[in-house]
Amino acid sequence: MLILRADYNLKNYMMSNNYCVIMAGGVGSRFWPFSTNNRPKQFLDFFGTGRSLLQMTYDRFLKVVPKEHILIASSSQYKDLVLEQLPDLKANQVLLEPARRNTAPCIAYAMHRIKAENPNANIVVSPSDHLILKEDEFVQTILNGLEYTKDHNDILTLGIKPSRPETGYGYIQVADLTSDRNILKVKTFTEKPNIELAKIFLESGDFFWNSGMFLWNVNTIIEAFDLYLNEMNRKFEGGASFYGTDKEQPFIDSIYQSCTNISIDYAILEKAKNVHVLAANFGWSDLGTWGSVYEHSSKDADKNVTLKCKTLFYDSKNNVVALPEGKLAVIQGLDGYIVAEADKALLICKKDEEQHIRQFVNDTKVKIGEEFI
Repeated sequence: MLILRADYNLKNYMMSNNYCVIMAGGVGSRFWPFSTNNRPKQFLDFFGTGRSLLQMTYDRFLKVVPKEHILIASSSQYKDLVLEQLPDLKANQVLLEPARRNTAPCIAYAMHRIKAENPNANIVVSPSDHLILKEDEFVQTILNGLEYTKDHNDILTLGIKPSRPETGYGYIQVADLTSDRNILKVKTFTEKPNIELAKIFLESGDFFWNSGMFLWNVNTIIEAFDLYLNEMNRKFEGGASFYGTDKEQPFIDSIYQSCTNISIDYAILEKAKNVHVLAANFGWSDLGTWGSVYEHSSKDADKNVTLKCKTLFYDSKNNVVALPEGKLAVIQGLDGYIVAEADKALLICKKDEEQHIRQFVNDTKVKIGEEFI
């Protein structure tokens, strides 16, 4: 039996097996040119809070996990940026991916690294660039989920109750809505639907947005990797004696390129039989598009949004303007446009056609040069 001293910090004891992996390796091409290869969106302060999206994510998880148990998985290219923005972390808390291979290899690496340190670890995995409006409810939801996963061999994916027929998110259908603890058995996963299907999902009541946040204990998820991605799992398993030593990075560099480029959703969640939704509603957005940033930003009387810069609008409405601090934009006669500038590039694009931005980035890379992206 464990006896706690009178002065023992009970909260720290309860959190001692909790870990968090924040995935921060994306390039954020849908926010070009505001987001660039050298400084992608997770390192940007979109809302003028003084904290980047990565820093805001880190701040949230400090309420759930000791800072020593927070790992940032990112591209080798962004090591200095991560440590600059999160100076409380040690360098070995930044897991460096030598190549972009989607979320499954990233998570496999982090899970084996954590298991080498703590075979009883209870883990939450999260992207670095989400917006959470109700942080107290978010923290309680994550704590409830971790309390569940420490005693159950289930994989939890955090599902958001939809508020509109959104076509930009994946959906999860649950099999049973009668659970009294908001943990629901998954029935199906569906990729981003068209508007007609999204309306049906909303009306049915048994679909949730797929947030891309996951909770599990380390042994449950490694068993799933062993079952569904055995070859990849064995690669990372082979580094057990290297994790936490100066041999870790050379080992990762030697195997990472050969890992399958696949998401955790396709590789495991859509195949495993022990996946449940942890249902939540705490004001969530994945901030994946200019439209989502526009939705959650302060607007003037004509529904214009200004980020970073100063603006003068004339006969203009429903626009989002993002220029570097200290710059002025004078906008006349625009309705529903994105105006964004950073470094050497300026984008002027219809807000309801922003899906073309990735094509603009590709065309710029091919026809003009990588220096502009």
